[in-house]
Amino acid sequence: MTAEPLRRRLVLASASPARLGLLRQAGLAPEVIVSGVDEDALTAATPAALALVLAEAKATAVAALEETAGALVVGCDSVLELDGEALGKPADAEEATARWKSMRGRAGVLRTGHCVIDNATGRRVGETASTTVRFGEPTDAEIAAYVASGEPLHVAGAFTLDGRSAPFVDSVEGSHGNVIGLSLPLLRRLLAEHGVGITDLWA
Repeated sequence: MTAEPLRRRLVLASASPARLGLLRQAGLAPEVIVSGVDEDALTAATPAALALVLAEAKATAVAALEETAGALVVGCDSVLELDGEALGKPADAEEATARWKSMRGRAGVLRTGHCVIDNATGRRVGETASTTVRFGEPTDAEIAAYVASGEPLHVAGAFTLDGRSAPFVDSVEGSHGNVIGLSLPLLRRLLAEHGVGITDLWA
């Protein structure tokens, strides 16, 4: 009787509970190792490129650790593109308020960079997923209440689909998970480029 091959270790190079939740809901059981990358120190020509640069930096930092030897390391980072500008987490409540007032009634593009490094081979693949988000028109009072909750200070673009801001988003065109922090269809394709089936990683 042939023994089943050992399941590959999957490491998520992110502190995001939303990304971890998405992976767990999809049947995966990643280990979490936070990269510690200084996101403010990195730049790129476009928001889409910046998202990928950040994802690659996170994955690279974690893949360099001895404890991830032989593992598949996944790095992700998200920015909201609005008027050609890359918007990450707002610095403070004032910025979050201004951000929401500028977004309401408009559409932006959520860019999430994905990088998967196979530490067994040293090979890396990466790509940015893009999802169009159409914002509703919350009142000033609703924006103030949302900002007071503290949630927008912890998420790219000052909003998320899996939290208190969900009622303020009218529609999404593209991967829903990508807006939360990780595109599962894209992750599946990137793993396949490494010769790994996502079902082989099911817990």
